[in-house]
Amino acid sequence: MILTLVTVVLPVFLVIAGGYAATRFGLFPPTGVDGLMIFTQNFAVPCLLFRGIVDLDLGTVFDPRLMISFYTGAVICFAAGILGVRHIFNRRPGEAVAIGFGALFSNSLLLGIPIMERAYGAGALAPNFAILSIHAPFGYLLGITVMEFIRADGRGLKGTIQAVARALFRNALMIGLLLGFLVNVSGIDLPEPPRVAVDMMADAALPAALFGLGGVLTRYGIRGSLGETALIAFLSLILHPAIAYGLSELYFGLPPEFVRSAVVTASMAPGVNAYVFANLYDRGQAEAASVVLLATAASVITVSVWLSILGGVP
Repeated sequence: MILTLVTVVLPVFLVIAGGYAATRFGLFPPTGVDGLMIFTQNFAVPCLLFRGIVDLDLGTVFDPRLMISFYTGAVICFAAGILGVRHIFNRRPGEAVAIGFGALFSNSLLLGIPIMERAYGAGALAPNFAILSIHAPFGYLLGITVMEFIRADGRGLKGTIQAVARALFRNALMIGLLLGFLVNVSGIDLPEPPRVAVDMMADAALPAALFGLGGVLTRYGIRGSLGETALIAFLSLILHPAIAYGLSELYFGLPPEFVRSAVVTASMAPGVNAYVFANLYDRGQAEAASVVLLATAASVITVSVWLSILGGVP
């Protein structure tokens, strides 16, 4: 069983490690990393999301219990992160929100999708895409709203609404999701040439994004307080998936494929969006960068443990 889990999880992290090593040792230039991430985040990954939403059976996978199982844990961990950073480590309110955001925003796309696919096959991804479809809007809406109302120089209600709208509707990932929903709901049958073109872009998305993520991680280090970093890593890697498992499996009794998607997605480390959010508000950048790096490394072990608990890995 241990060997099976290693063969499932390790290849994903080896691609990240390859990007990290290539960039660290000068084999892949920083400008190449920037170009690769622009390609993946603005073009290839939106195509992946578009394809995933177009092919979803919306009536089957949009189960409110699945959403509650995942997002209840996300909100609890966000709140716990803010309170912990604020009252245990005595950080200012805005810093507490910026650092705590890492416990809200899992790397559900760049890590969650490839690990879920390797563990349970491409046919198991539908509930993951259901969770992903509201992940960015929910996370940014909650994070920006809390930040604007808790910090001393907040923008108020009107400014907060404008900030949320800008964050969402200028985001290529959101555009890919919205177009996917439009095609799905309208019943438009895409002709073969554009469908094949989307497939080609989507197939390139994950390996390129994982390699680029490795390059991006070379820019971070354990620069902030280790206490705050360890707290957010614990909330992200342990508490969030534990809540998702308790709700989806023990309380709601969801089908195994829903439980696996909820727990695996919840068990992902904070993504680069955690640093982007902190940088947006110029608060807690060092801690946000540190938690991305530390939690991504630690998730090699914790994700294997959660897959062992979930079982069913071929």
